[in-house]
Order: sequence, then C-alpha cells, then structure tokens
Amino acid sequence: MGRPFITREGYDQLHKELDYLWNEKRPEVTQKVAWAASLGDRSENADYHYNKRLLAQIDRRIRYLRHCLNDLQVITYNPQQAGKVFFGAYVEIEADADGQLLQVRIVGGDEIFGRTNYISVDAPMAKALLGKQEGDDAVVHTPKGDKIWYVNQISYEKPDWFEEQPIVDQIMKTDEDLENENDKTEILSPEEQKKIEEEYLKSQLS
Repeated sequence: MGRPFITREGYDQLHKELDYLWNEKRPEVTQKVAWAASLGDRSENADYHYNKRLLAQIDRRIRYLRHCLNDLQVITYNPQQAGKVFFGAYVEIEADADGQLLQVRIVGGDEIFGRTNYISVDAPMAKALLGKQEGDDAVVHTPKGDKIWYVNQISYEKPDWFEEQPIVDQIMKTDEDLENENDKTEILSPEEQKKIEEEYLKSQLS
C-alpha cells in the first residue's frame, strides 16, 4: 500500500500545528500542571486534573503528527491535470435531482481538519469525480442509492466561488470530555520527548 497523499497546503498546516504544539501549547500546559501540582493535595485539584488530561491530549496529537509527517507523500499540481478532476482539485457540482450546488475540494484524509467541504480522495464522492471534466456527470454510490452530480467548474487554485471554512482544533475538548477521560492517559516519557525534539529540530533543517 502506498503512502497517503496530502497537498502542500495540508502538509504545511500539519507542520505549523506541530510547531505550535511543541513550542507554545505544550510548554504552557506543562507549566500549568507543575503549578497546580505544587499546591499540594491533587485528589481534589481541578486545575491539576484538567491540565494533566489536556497535556495527554496534546502529547497524543504530537505523536500522531510526528508519525504522520514522516509517512505522507506531498502531491503537487501537474499541468496535465488541467481541465479534469484529480487530487487537490476544487470542484463545483450540481445535483441532477434538485439542482443543489456543492463546492468541494478533494484532499488527503489527514488534511480535512473538520471542514465539511473538504473530502477525502478515498470518499465515494471523490472517487466518482476523479477524471471527470466540466460538463460530465458523476454517479455517486451511497447506502440510499445512486445519485447523479454534474461537474460545473474545476480549479486547482482557490477560486472565488469556493468558501474556505475555518479549521477545527484537533485536540481541544470540552471540560466535560476531559473530565470523563481516564486519568491514566499516557503522557510523553522523557525518552519520547527527547526523540521528538531531535526529529523536530531535524525537520527544521530540511
């Protein structure tokens, strides 16, 4: 099985997130955990437990990003793609049944970031659109039956008709979510921290 695809923008966003978590967010939360722990009894220390769980969430995300960035294959635009739907394309489609319009971008699964108008290249909709030209119809197979969509517009640069949605935070959870998590969630060991730091610094030189 080949390496997962990602656009250059998606790769840069993941790297930006890793930079932020490692250089800013983790040190900030680590300091809060240390401060809360210094207050004494931890059993009823809400600040300690909340930030400890948040730190565990950050560490899990750092682990994921470290492995993810090493494994992904960046796909850039090739002029031969012009006029057809391929990876990285912005596409406007129209439903045959009711004229509904949708604007989507076909990307890798790791760069959707919670945006509903970004779809994975492995999704049924994306598979149906790949290789199509403007004016073509695409049949999307769904559990509720087949649906026909017409390809109206294709672009590989962000077009005016595509509305960019905000990126959803991948680690921040509500207080209730954090309170419900097991207190034994693993935090990075000193050895893991050192390894990640070495790989992080190496990535800055590449």
